[in-house]
Amino acid sequence: MRIVQLANFYGPRSGGLRTALNALGAGYASRGHEVVLVVPGDRASDVVVPPGATPGPPHPGPGLPGAGGSGVGGPGVGGGHGRAGTVRRITVPAPRIPGTGGYRAVDPWRVRRLLDRLRPDAIEVSDRLTLRGLGSWASEAGVSSVVISHERLDRLLHQFLLPTGTARRVADAANARMAAAYDTVVCTTAFAREEFDRIGARNVRQVPLGVDLATFSPARHSAALRARLGGGADALLVHCGRLSPEKHPERSIDTVAALCDSGHRVRLVVAGDGPRRAALQRRASGLPVDFLGFVPDRARLAALLASADVSLAPGPHETFGLSALESLASGTPVVVSRSSALPEIVGSAGAADSPEEFARGVTTHLAAAEPLRRAAARTRAEAYSWPTAVDGFLATLTP
Repeated sequence: MRIVQLANFYGPRSGGLRTALNALGAGYASRGHEVVLVVPGDRASDVVVPPGATPGPPHPGPGLPGAGGSGVGGPGVGGGHGRAGTVRRITVPAPRIPGTGGYRAVDPWRVRRLLDRLRPDAIEVSDRLTLRGLGSWASEAGVSSVVISHERLDRLLHQFLLPTGTARRVADAANARMAAAYDTVVCTTAFAREEFDRIGARNVRQVPLGVDLATFSPARHSAALRARLGGGADALLVHCGRLSPEKHPERSIDTVAALCDSGHRVRLVVAGDGPRRAALQRRASGLPVDFLGFVPDRARLAALLASADVSLAPGPHETFGLSALESLASGTPVVVSRSSALPEIVGSAGAADSPEEFARGVTTHLAAAEPLRRAAARTRAEAYSWPTAVDGFLATLTP
């Protein structure tokens, strides 16, 4: 089967969407399917991705001091069945979106013309906005179609200052049209599914994503790295993710301030980049916070996550949260926003969206014996494997 994966707002260097598409595509290929990933970029390209490599091009960036290790290949999906298929990446030139730190969105009509040439058996669309109309193309072409809801549209609209009631009405109308245009809508959590259940959509499937349990592992823990980054603090905290407004990264900074005000000796390491970085650095002035920027080496990132004591995931709109799951897989517990999907992932109620509540969540984790909290985090993550996720997504592509 030829599966075409389509996405806009595909991270130029990292991001949950990029990780998910790469892992799913590699998994489909391991089961013998032909995969074509179509994404926007600065210039046109069409390449076949070698087995074991990620579909995205490599990007240089600062390393993580003292973590050791070298680069690794794509996320571990495993589960090969018979002869492996191929992954082909087509990059369509598209302009940058101002204020997003390098994200791009390709003209959907160019994508339609490309689909006419590719003649897929199934399409998997990861875009609720600009590419949402491709369901009608698939219907006209007699092609199986799936759209993945990677975000809550009602939450996005509210984020951009629409009142809650208005945001919900607009989202309901748009979601009804989209659900009607596709064979299947896939949601990764019950939280993501809520807005489709609200309108009575009957073609919704819930399939969780996975995590690379080999790369992200408690075995990556490094006492030397922990000591170097901790700088003498009693606890090392980590915030890993894109530094953009919808992620509310400022809450992690404010959590450190609340902990310091309470007499706790902590240090926060921020791994990630984005349009809010400069403002966050100003906000963190005088606090024990270090900004590493984007960490391109997955092994080094895994060592950071495994060596931290607690991870912070303050985003209130997350519909899955791969970074939080990678922390769990690394044996590091996570404090998450209770207004997001992450309580489903981490298996706890989460914290209210305030620095004081997040600080309380941190101290609660630290009060538990370290071996117990690390074992519990890893056990939780082991419920989310990429081979299981691939099987679930493939089932939606073959009605």
